[in-house]
Amino acid sequence: MTSAPPVAPQAPAPAGVRATARIAAVADGRGGTALPLLAGEGPLALRRTRGEGAEAGVMLVGAMSAPLGGDHLNVEADAGPGARLGLRSAAATLALPGRDGAPARYDVRLTLAEGAAVRWLPEPLVSVRGSDLRVRTRVELAPTARLMLREEQVLGRAGEAPGLLRSRISVLRGGRPLLDQELACGPGAPGGWDGPAGLAGHRALGQLLVVDPEFAEAPPAPAVLGEFAAVTPLAGPAVLVTALAPDALRLRELLDAACATYGW
Repeated sequence: MTSAPPVAPQAPAPAGVRATARIAAVADGRGGTALPLLAGEGPLALRRTRGEGAEAGVMLVGAMSAPLGGDHLNVEADAGPGARLGLRSAAATLALPGRDGAPARYDVRLTLAEGAAVRWLPEPLVSVRGSDLRVRTRVELAPTARLMLREEQVLGRAGEAPGLLRSRISVLRGGRPLLDQELACGPGAPGGWDGPAGLAGHRALGQLLVVDPEFAEAPPAPAVLGEFAAVTPLAGPAVLVTALAPDALRLRELLDAACATYGW
């Protein structure tokens, strides 16, 4: 009598939601932009909206509470040669704790071909107490592409301590690094994140990155926008505006002013 071979244990299924929203924008040959691909999954729903001029507008609509601990969400957008794309979100994103304490991930990837223009202007991300979120934004631009990218992060809801938030943004232009920076704040972040050399007690932080080939001829000058906002020209046709504020409303006011000055 022979015994059956042992059954190999199956790997546990990954906890949390896995979802990807995919967008492709192409010039339609008539002075506008078409969207041959607009596909969302799970909590990431996509809706076409009215854009400005030749721009195609897309709204990211949260279909359920996410990201929870253990979730992995992805947004991928490709803009072909000469395409113009405006991406926004319908509401703030809440980073929420999961059941097992696992971190959540939210990845954004933007690819811009020659002559493309993309505006990624989502609503704020709110780091809720007990949450652990890792955000990664990666952008690859052709040398003649234009980009406007805004990030706003709020540490906790009203009267609430924040969760742990780790964020990284990497931008390549023509295959060469233009910007690569990382931020960590909240419980578990390296010491000093809330000190005088860090957030200095502020609860809202954000930045606006504008990449425009026209800056090669007339680069923006360094400047200070109020007490806690600064304009930094980058080593390329780009400018980075960073700001701290006591709340999301004041932060948006600062970044809207910067957008009106340096954006399009």
